[in-house]
This record gives sequence, C-alpha cells and structure tokens, in this order.
Amino acid sequence: RVILDQPGAERLLGRGDMLYQAPDAPAPARLQGVFVSDHEIQKLVEYWRNLAGGASTYAVAGTPVEQSIPSNVPLKQTPLWEDMKKTEGDPLFDEAVGIIRKEGRASVSMLQRRLRIGYTRASRLVDEMEDKKIVGPPEGGTQMRQVLDYGPTVPPGDDGM
Repeated sequence: RVILDQPGAERLLGRGDMLYQAPDAPAPARLQGVFVSDHEIQKLVEYWRNLAGGASTYAVAGTPVEQSIPSNVPLKQTPLWEDMKKTEGDPLFDEAVGIIRKEGRASVSMLQRRLRIGYTRASRLVDEMEDKKIVGPPEGGTQMRQVLDYGPTVPPGDDGM
C-alpha cells in the first residue's frame, strides 16, 4: 500500500524494506518483505516454461477457446455484491436493523463503528434499509437518517402511551 502525506518512505533501504499501514493502526509499521531479484525471476520463469513442455508463451493463442478453457471453470466470476443480491441478503442486516431501531437514528458511520465493518458494507446495509422503508433518506447536509419503522419495539424517548 502506498502511504501518501507521511514521512518515512525516504529512509527505506530497498530490497524488501517497506512501510505497511494496517487499516486499524495509527502509524505505519516498518517490515522486511521478501526480495526476489530479476535473475531469480528469470530462472523461475524458465523452470515453469520447461515444466510446461517448452511451449511458447503465445502457444495458447492459436488454440480454440473450447480447448484452452477447462469445462469446470466458470467463464465469468461474479462480484461478491452480485452474489449477495441473489441470496437472502447480508447476514448482518437483522443486527444492523436492531441497532438503528434501538438508537432511533441511522448513519453509515454508526454502523461501521458498532458492527466493525467497512464503509462499503455499512453503506449497502443502509441502502437496503432505505429500500425496505425502515429508514428515510439522508437529512439535510448530514448523512443521518430518520428511522421510519421501529418494528415491534417502542421508539426511543416514547413512553409507550
């Protein structure tokens, strides 16, 4: 991962020396990665080429598509979010709905913190709640949303009378 706007990269030694900043770390950590020289890479490629019978890199281009792709390999790999739409939905959806009903408000950042998930997944959960009319659209300049459907629970601040 490239670290921008932070000093430290200029002091790296090269040959596998690197800075890595984990998503949950406050500062980058200096690590030693594996260094593979160009010569070692060439030797490895030659080994694989010999293992494949010395065929040219471009030998596959002349064969028909039916012969070059095994029958058990899917032709298209669908992204994770397409698979989730086909199934019953996100496994955290019910837990997320419980959280926003308890709080009486909904926002992507609140779900990120409470469920310890990333922005994309939290945003997808809030969008799904909006589609199901559990929460309303974003209010004003903030991303806070009003809870429209509290389900069987009593809304916060309501004494039930």
